[in-house]
Amino acid sequence: MLKIEGLKVNIGDREVLKGLDLHIKEGETFILFGPNGSGKTTLLLTLMGFGGYEITGGRIMFRGQDITRAPSYERARLGIGMSFQRPPTIHGLKTKHMVRLCARDRVVDPEELARKVNFEDFLERDINAGFSGGEIKRSEILQLMAQDPRLLLFDEPESGVDLENMQLIGSTVRELLGGGAQPEPGLSLKQAKSRKLTSGLIITHTGYILDYVNADRGQVLYNGHLCCEARPRDILEHIRKYGYQECVRCLN
Repeated sequence: MLKIEGLKVNIGDREVLKGLDLHIKEGETFILFGPNGSGKTTLLLTLMGFGGYEITGGRIMFRGQDITRAPSYERARLGIGMSFQRPPTIHGLKTKHMVRLCARDRVVDPEELARKVNFEDFLERDINAGFSGGEIKRSEILQLMAQDPRLLLFDEPESGVDLENMQLIGSTVRELLGGGAQPEPGLSLKQAKSRKLTSGLIITHTGYILDYVNADRGQVLYNGHLCCEARPRDILEHIRKYGYQECVRCLN
């Protein structure tokens, strides 16, 4: 689904990502941990093709296609979707119209989708205008539901969310990802190829999303380098006990 090879990214004259290699298979959910300032959001925004992130080395492959220099809209059309940690407020654009725009040529009912995330009362409001943290996250999830991408990028889905909203958001993310599990054994090659397998890349600080999502693999991004690959829950427990000092020793 996604293959990143030797990716180097600068913001201004500062190198933030320093030669990343990361592969995510079809149907796989990958969790990325790391302290603030380690380059996690830079990675997601680079994958989405945002300006201000200069790729100085390496390449990004999505489903066999080189998208390293592709614009954001092309990546979205190919099937990459993102939920932002701090999305902008868009005055003059109602949420229901944004949902239809995300769906592109698919026919969707904004009210039907909104009911799944208890968001019917916000469809007539401008995007994120006066929304709380949990409401912003539900708006982001609603747009992803309409887009129905093949690769989902989540930048801290727990950020600014209370416990009540976390349960709703977590269960909806799990549904979008199909549980994050690999295809069931016993499927023929033809059957497996005919199925739509969704992959995910999730940044998390607290790890709360792991209470809802069956993540397959995880790594730590520290000072622009990937390290410490293991089961996501094992990484989380280690970070809670020891912080990121083991990652520093690994890199050294």
